[in-house]
Amino acid sequence: MGVLTTQLQKISQQPEYVEWKPFFEEEMAKEYFQKLDDFVTEEYQSQTVYPPQEDLFSAFKIAPSKVKAIILGQDPYHGPNQAMGLSFSVRVGVTAPPSLKNIQKELESDIGGTHKKTDLSCWVEQGVFLLNTVLTVRQKEPASHAKKGWETFTKAAIEYVLHCSNQPIVAILWGKPAQAYESTIISSGSNRFVIKSVHPSPLSASRGFFGSKPFSQANELLKQAGSEEINWSLEL
Repeated sequence: MGVLTTQLQKISQQPEYVEWKPFFEEEMAKEYFQKLDDFVTEEYQSQTVYPPQEDLFSAFKIAPSKVKAIILGQDPYHGPNQAMGLSFSVRVGVTAPPSLKNIQKELESDIGGTHKKTDLSCWVEQGVFLLNTVLTVRQKEPASHAKKGWETFTKAAIEYVLHCSNQPIVAILWGKPAQAYESTIISSGSNRFVIKSVHPSPLSASRGFFGSKPFSQANELLKQAGSEEINWSLEL
């Protein structure tokens, strides 16, 4: 049994993942997932791969019916001790990678304050689904696990959220891989909103991420739709 199947079967028994269980079961039965599982399992056996296996599906601890915002990135951080299963987040005590530093800078510009917290779990607790389009990566090789099947899985996960949640949802899409999901979100019904820009990576942040004000924009859209705003603060 492969790494992905093993992890999904394990977490399916945990109460925080209960709403995802039908989705997991349906995807695991598909041919693309079996090929993806074979690939990822071989990679974990022969390469250094992030995140740790036990963190592979940490983003799914949020119940799909509770999601009111989605932040979609590309793939996990590819340095040691960084990736933890939530897009852009690292654990307490880990130095913020460059993309997260740029998110903190934009947050300060957008809503004020000084934002140095690196663990973004506080966003998850308020209904933010922190997902990447690809959920694994080789050490020091960004995009090394792209186009292996993950994109099919994460698109299906977003579609499942959009089906399960009756509340307004704002999707924040950073970078071209994330923006490929725009039509999926917009076409899913009313009260579905998209905010998009280049990725917060230092390679692109100065070309439209800085100054994009995604956090205040998201709250304004939620407010207009009659939903509770998100406290984006990462102040320590």
